[in-house]
Amino acid sequence: MTVLRNLAVVAAVAGSALAAPASAQFYFQSHDMSGPPARGDEPGLPSLPGANEDEIRANLVWNLRSALNVAALQCKFEPSLLTLQNYNIVLENHKDELKRAYDMMNKYFIRTAKGIKPGLSAMDRYGTRTYSAFTTVGAQYGFCQTAATTLTHAVYAPRGTLYKVAVAEMSALRNALTPWGEERFLRRIRVDTRVALPRLDSICWSKRNEWVAKKCGAFELTYR
Repeated sequence: MTVLRNLAVVAAVAGSALAAPASAQFYFQSHDMSGPPARGDEPGLPSLPGANEDEIRANLVWNLRSALNVAALQCKFEPSLLTLQNYNIVLENHKDELKRAYDMMNKYFIRTAKGIKPGLSAMDRYGTRTYSAFTTVGAQYGFCQTAATTLTHAVYAPRGTLYKVAVAEMSALRNALTPWGEERFLRRIRVDTRVALPRLDSICWSKRNEWVAKKCGAFELTYR
């Protein structure tokens, strides 16, 4: 029974390891992308003039979805991140909350644009802005790694609490759009091309090619 119990523990640990992405695909030490809790009306997110608290929260949730959607498309080059698989799980697990956020944003634009047709056009422009805001090339490694962590948290978040993931993770996702590299070691390896040579003045050497310390002091090499 002890052997079976140990095997069960090993299997559980292995299963949880498969469910979560690895933490060091690109660097020995990645940059710390963490930031303060988000509300939904911070600089960098689409501004919503006249929005109420529910609409600001919906804006935050929908921007989280946009960021994770971009990650699912852009980060497939590293399968161990599990971005596509986890994104599909998030869409299923949190579909009700995502639909509420989408409906809330539609109502906001219809209200502020004063009509259904201009409101839907404004919603389309909003969607374009939210997706393009998370598209990055130079910072792709850091963004993909951060998004993979966020997706893991979203997968395990209870239904109805995706907004809590957005509050906790949006600052990190925004910070990850800035390029960073290896934090533990120098980004550039310096190769020393200098050569260590002694003084080559003829006065320092005898006819037998021996160093003359009386004239030139102690023998030493210098880099040139």
